[in-house]
Amino acid sequence: MFHKILIANRGEIAIRVIRACKEMGIATVAVFSEADRESLHVSLADESYCIGGPLSKESYLNKEAVISAAMASKAEAIHPGYGFLSENAEFAKLCKNNDIVFIGPNSETISQMGDKDMARKTMREAGVPVIPGCDLVESLEHAKKEAGKIGFPLLIKARSGGGGRGIRHVNGADELEQAYNTATAEATSAFGDGAVYMEKFLFPVKHIEMQLLADNFGNVVCLGERDCSTQRKNQKLIEESPAVIMPEEIRKRMTDVTIQAGKAVNYRGAGTIEYLYDKDGNFYFMEMNTRLQVEHPVTEMVTLIDLVKWQIRIASGMELGFTQEEIQFSGYAIECRINAEDPYNGFKPSGGKVEMLHVPNGPWVRFDSAIYQGYTIPPFYDSMIGKLIVYSKSRDEAIRKMKAALCELIIEGVVHTASFQAELLSTEEFVNSSYTTDYLGKYI
Repeated sequence: MFHKILIANRGEIAIRVIRACKEMGIATVAVFSEADRESLHVSLADESYCIGGPLSKESYLNKEAVISAAMASKAEAIHPGYGFLSENAEFAKLCKNNDIVFIGPNSETISQMGDKDMARKTMREAGVPVIPGCDLVESLEHAKKEAGKIGFPLLIKARSGGGGRGIRHVNGADELEQAYNTATAEATSAFGDGAVYMEKFLFPVKHIEMQLLADNFGNVVCLGERDCSTQRKNQKLIEESPAVIMPEEIRKRMTDVTIQAGKAVNYRGAGTIEYLYDKDGNFYFMEMNTRLQVEHPVTEMVTLIDLVKWQIRIASGMELGFTQEEIQFSGYAIECRINAEDPYNGFKPSGGKVEMLHVPNGPWVRFDSAIYQGYTIPPFYDSMIGKLIVYSKSRDEAIRKMKAALCELIIEGVVHTASFQAELLSTEEFVNSSYTTDYLGKYI
């Protein structure tokens, strides 16, 4: 087992990893930007290093600075969290070249699944259902030709990156040129790679993701599904597990296919395969995230399996301590991402100082966050300031518990999304679980 781990991240996920390490008796190293000197993860870690300026590219995306901090602190491993360098194949390779363990899959797997076009081909060869579409398009004329085969509506999607960038919805031929030019330009700006491919736009659909854990000995397990269909502009706002609308036979098939996919790419660590699920019970591979997901707590709640600790154990060379048949699923969990945004004013970003903070508590209520009373939210990073997670034996009880927790959450000085999410939980679509990926846009 490792003696010291560096956490190459910030905010709530850095604290989440630090907490797991402390419980495992592992020393922790934090890295921080100049804007994050007063951040909670800096004081909670055993030691900390400033690695650059406030912009992500100057600090948390500065691969050499992170490696230097790891070497200076004599950390044996680096946990990347999510975002930043978590799916950067070059960084994973750099860790290996410096005899530092990257807590995640190897660089080859990250490259293979990070290239969305290659990932589609790999999954297709592994027998995983893939959304109808085409491989990379080389020009606008090529895109027009392939669009004629696929049919409208369709999506143009960037080969690299994620977070909803480099994606354009095209309803007809008259929109294709502008959408193609915009998608390639955005992908080039965001990821340094303007390559795109196209898929049939499926609707109405649910966005379902399956959680994987895999060790170095060929053992792969699936820890069930999460329904992530409540999203705005491809950004999730509420997640839950299990997806109650899914029949057991579909769940079993999706589980088997997910394990099959994990084995096909010789996966190691925690990963997530995302699917689109239609009203007829068909599901299609969308992409694989080769990292820990923001919404991993709902899976932890219904399985009682600590995903972060298992990431660390697997990276240290341990074998999975359980089989698929031994996994026990129980109850219902819901997560709300609390964002510093004004949902009643076009989701305008909000910042400033947290003047007062009251965190809800009670049985099976969890708030993962890095904010504290007096903390000033910096304007340089993602708007998410916390994750509120609840668990209950029934879904109805879980919804009521979450609504109560959202009402109890007080963050004065910063506009946030909690009251809006309480509204969503009361809508007919959410209550009966009929909501699909377009539901939030219609509600707004």
